[in-house]
Amino acid sequence: MEDKFLILSENNKREILNYLPNNECIEKLANFFQNFSDGTRLKIISCLAMCDMCVNDISQILKINQTTISHQLKYLKSQNIVTSKRNGKIIEYSLTSNKVNDLMLSAVNVI
Repeated sequence: MEDKFLILSENNKREILNYLPNNECIEKLANFFQNFSDGTRLKIISCLAMCDMCVNDISQILKINQTTISHQLKYLKSQNIVTSKRNGKIIEYSLTSNKVNDLMLSAVNVI
């Protein structure tokens, strides 16, 4: 059976197929965007977009227990969204890139 497009030209088809990400890239994108599918993670990312913070500070601001915050930070760290550094007894968390904040701001402008 031959493909018949109603409005798509062969040139458009070639451009789309050339631009379309491969399956590996699609998988990585899907995994990346899962980081933004949890309300607690979104709140943490928003906090860290403002300044570096420790678990206790995030917990106090968001009124969420430290165990939950730690769990979500561990997840975000494993996804390379958040990084940490030790400052004495305190571990400070920050976003790995300002581009994460840019993405969040772009999404807010869409909704």
